[in-house]
Amino acid sequence: MSTEMIKPLTQFGVAGLMGLLWVWERLMSRKRETQLNESHIHLRAQHHELGVLVKLVRQNTRAIARFERTQLQLKELLEKMHHDIDHHGA
Repeated sequence: MSTEMIKPLTQFGVAGLMGLLWVWERLMSRKRETQLNESHIHLRAQHHELGVLVKLVRQNTRAIARFERTQLQLKELLEKMHHDIDHHGA
């Protein structure tokens, strides 16, 4: 708040001071409300982005688990083939 706004109000004494405080409070209140609205919009956008990220992580986890199962099955199959060759081929 500039001094140009304060000087005319000081001539009104306590009433001017109260008016000045009211105007200042309203300005700060509007500024804070704007900040809160912007924060809310930002948080909602982050919420959506985090939801997408969580979904991707879950999908990747399932894919890795399937890959691990496939690798274990392949290992077991190779071990069985090796065992069969050792016992039947020799």
